[in-house]
Amino acid sequence: MTENENQYIEQRREKLSQYRESGTNPFPNGIQPQDLSREIFEQYERCSREELEGKTESFSLAGRIIATRLFGKAGFMRIRDRSGEIQFYTSKQDLSDAEFALFKSVEVGDFVFVSGKLFRTKTDELTLHASELKLVTKTIRPLPEKWHGLTDIETRYRQRYVDLIANQEVKATFVARSKIVQAIRNFLTDRDFLEVETPMMHSIPGGAAAKPFVTHHNTLDMELFLRIAPELYLKRLVVGGLERVFEINRNFRNEGISIQHNPEFTMLEFYQAYATFEDLMNLTEAMFAHVVKSVCGSEKVTYQDQEIQFGSPFKRLSMEDAIVEFAGIEREVLHERKKALTALEQLGGKPKAEHEGVGAIMAEIFELTCESKLIQPTFITHFPTEVSPLARRNDSNPEVTDRFELYIYGREIANGFSELNDPEDQAARFKAQVTALEGGNDEAMHYDSDYIRALEYGMPPTAGEGIGIDRLVMLLTNSPSIRDVILFPQMKKRDDV
Repeated sequence: MTENENQYIEQRREKLSQYRESGTNPFPNGIQPQDLSREIFEQYERCSREELEGKTESFSLAGRIIATRLFGKAGFMRIRDRSGEIQFYTSKQDLSDAEFALFKSVEVGDFVFVSGKLFRTKTDELTLHASELKLVTKTIRPLPEKWHGLTDIETRYRQRYVDLIANQEVKATFVARSKIVQAIRNFLTDRDFLEVETPMMHSIPGGAAAKPFVTHHNTLDMELFLRIAPELYLKRLVVGGLERVFEINRNFRNEGISIQHNPEFTMLEFYQAYATFEDLMNLTEAMFAHVVKSVCGSEKVTYQDQEIQFGSPFKRLSMEDAIVEFAGIEREVLHERKKALTALEQLGGKPKAEHEGVGAIMAEIFELTCESKLIQPTFITHFPTEVSPLARRNDSNPEVTDRFELYIYGREIANGFSELNDPEDQAARFKAQVTALEGGNDEAMHYDSDYIRALEYGMPPTAGEGIGIDRLVMLLTNSPSIRDVILFPQMKKRDDV
């Protein structure tokens, strides 16, 4: 903190003391404004000066002062409430002596309550002529210098509350995020899906290939893991007869941080009995078109200068076909481990584990050569069984699964598949994952015997999908980093914060 900042804080603390000594409560309760700035503008913006002069309505608003212009015995201030901004004017003759003294002493950042009638200024701006003024909240810290254009990334992410004050486009992003989530909820509940909540702490990490966060429960004296995915619990609910379920909630993965990754992130997962992965691809196309049109007003959006079309059927390619198309690698290479490994190494990659099979190597080749080229919404289908431990094998080719991932602008947005409901096949896949875990792959899954028991009670043919809410919000708000769409992104600890 600079010397000037300390000086301003001390000045404000002194003013806070003066308010208290004079009998003015700087933090009153029970303030109830009856109007919002947006509603006033929507109703009266087209009224002429003469029409406003003939109206007797009085309005009351409360908000943060964001600008002041004082002229001795009169002045203007602009306040911001949750809906927008409005200017108010008052003078010494409009207020009591105490109120006018308060008017002269409040500062940018403070919250006030005002009431009065509407008029138009000489510049024709719709303005509230305040005949009543109250202090609502006295702020101690002044807004940062040049707060109207706050651009320092560290400050914006660490002090999101200041970012929201300074940058209205940031507020718009998070309003849009809320609307996106609500549109998804409406879409699913309209199709008879039931929203549920499943545990955040798991005794066995599962549901995805990822490294978990580990914690300890003292009373139970047991190790627990923050969930990396709700999948296995949601499918237990399908076993129990909840045939269409969804959850929108946080997942936690102890992995790297980047413009696409945050250690905690929001996922939508949903499961539908008597559906296949093809059904979910169709459902996803309809969902995205509905959400984009509801929030953006069009089925086209521009992301980082690239127009993305959500209204047309999405392209569909198998993983193998995508590699052949985008990487130019011959099919036979992808089915012989030695050749596939050589191709991976020539691309600068290496296996994640020493004994990976050809399927895992194929998936790594795909990541290196294809993902960045999938700009328009594209479903990549038929993932190798080796990298899809929870997905149903394809009836025609058991080396691949009935699985898809949706890519947009080179990023994975969704992952879905026809669920594996054969308990013996699932047990064998879990055992293979345990072998990989013991071989050094710390993202491999653990064996979940209770989930196998659930499958033994019978899960109807089911398809399920997970959609990354943060990445979807990035696309629909043209945000370059995942931190721009998470209110409080994880940051490295700093001593001065």
